[in-house]
Amino acid sequence: MLLFMVCVTTINKGQAQNPVPDTLKLTLKEAEDQFLKNNLALIIQHYNIDNAQAQVITAKLFQNPQLDYSIGAYNPVTKKLFSLGYNDADITRNGEFAVGISQLFLTAGKRNKNIALAKVGVEQATYQFFDLLRTLRFTLRSDFFNIYFQQQSEKVYTQEIGALQQILAAFKEQYGNGYIAQKEVLRIQSQLYTMQTEYNLLQLSINSTLAEFKTLIKVPGTTRIAAIYNYNIDGKEVLTAVPYANLLDSANTNRTDLKIARVNLTYNDVNLKVQKAAAWPDITLSANFDKYGSYIPNFSNLGISLPLPFFNRNQGGIKQARIAIDQGKAQYQQQQNQVENDVAVNYDNALKLEQLCNSFDPKFKQDYSHLIQEVLKNYTLRNIGLLDFLNYYDDYKNNTLLLDNARLNRVASLEQLNYVTGTPFFNKQ
Repeated sequence: MLLFMVCVTTINKGQAQNPVPDTLKLTLKEAEDQFLKNNLALIIQHYNIDNAQAQVITAKLFQNPQLDYSIGAYNPVTKKLFSLGYNDADITRNGEFAVGISQLFLTAGKRNKNIALAKVGVEQATYQFFDLLRTLRFTLRSDFFNIYFQQQSEKVYTQEIGALQQILAAFKEQYGNGYIAQKEVLRIQSQLYTMQTEYNLLQLSINSTLAEFKTLIKVPGTTRIAAIYNYNIDGKEVLTAVPYANLLDSANTNRTDLKIARVNLTYNDVNLKVQKAAAWPDITLSANFDKYGSYIPNFSNLGISLPLPFFNRNQGGIKQARIAIDQGKAQYQQQQNQVENDVAVNYDNALKLEQLCNSFDPKFKQDYSHLIQEVLKNYTLRNIGLLDFLNYYDDYKNNTLLLDNARLNRVASLEQLNYVTGTPFFNKQ
């Protein structure tokens, strides 16, 4: 009886202990708020939008005029460098210079087409940002749920390990006094080592998830995280609140990866227009003045120049643009098919998990926890044998972990539906 009181007291103390001072308690909403504020990957991706907007500014700019100026470097008659002298009697002694200005004019609406292309680029960068946001938010929320349910499983191990350690210490003392057989000590010791090994593997798994989670919300690696979540969907038919047709419509409307595929079609169409316009030659107008270098002094002229499109009419660029259009249409169709399949498969998975979890008795975990306390009590009072005690402990641990895992899978399946539909229908805490 004394052994039982020691074990129960130790377990209760373990359960009542508060987290260490540097533990960061986070609800799902608080984690998302920190993620949106601090995530470096989002900040980096947002610069791509700024870059794309800068490209629109560049596309709107007109071509700069070009100024040409030349001066005679050396006059062999006067033996002067860079001479600008003037002599009516002997023009060979005069200085020579020429000046000209030219302006390039784009034809075939190239400027407007490039502006339109750059604006589509802003759309692409914006959707890519929101697609990254969707993916990282899904990762964050999935990590949060994993951490929460794994920390719940952690409590089972700490409870059982604490009890076994107390029993083992007492049994060693009783074995030394000759009251019990060594096989009981060794069997308890073996069970304890098994529990500690499993617990260690669980902690490694939690740490792996925590490393990613801490990076997403940008907190120091030494910070302890305690996930706070109110799981309250046992026995509820959550999926019936949203018709399947609504899930599919939302996915087709709000999936950012589908929006990217759609805007890529627009980009390819506009790019084809740009490539066709590039086949048209641009015109350069110029005005020039030459002091003495022409057939008369003070020669002025106007000029026009343009390349003759005999050979290069941008045939390759136009062909590539047409190929990109066909390719983009196929990719868009593939993405649509992917969206429909994602919704169908994940809805079916969520439905099966909902049915599984709702088939469990809500009082099962509480009743089993009470049972295991009675098992511990009866074993310490020697009312049941070692084999029965260890079987009960194994069953309790396994069933508790299975229940936690089933709940995690159910929550994760709802989160997956949020992800594939692009809309937070479920897990709104």
